[in-house]
Amino acid sequence: MEFADQDKYGFCFACGKKNPIGLQLDFRFEEGKAKAEFIPGFYHQSWNGVFHGGLLAVCLDEAFGYVLYFQGIKGMTAKMEIRIRKTVRTGQKILLTGEVRKRTRKTIETYAKAEFEDGTLAAEATATMVVTHQDF
Repeated sequence: MEFADQDKYGFCFACGKKNPIGLQLDFRFEEGKAKAEFIPGFYHQSWNGVFHGGLLAVCLDEAFGYVLYFQGIKGMTAKMEIRIRKTVRTGQKILLTGEVRKRTRKTIETYAKAEFEDGTLAAEATATMVVTHQDF
């Protein structure tokens, strides 16, 4: 498929519904936060049934982006720091949450976390988002 033939966001690896190998995350906006659920599958593992840490980082990065999107802000991740606290296994549901912590004129400090259904923290991350005015 030619790049020009693809719609704007349908093939996003994290949230695109037309991407057959993507994560197809479906965020919603609740109480000022971006929220989604995800169950990593067999193809999302690094080894021995463990959810790949890089893909976990993608999930948290998407939470950063969506909390801005829901507020009408266009931005991109400039810097991200992640801390994985518990192993996430394939088949194990995680709850993703992203929120804005601080905003300046050109940057926004964000926080995201992945929790298990019992509330145990699996991973958390912070990011500096750069406000853009580009329509990708």
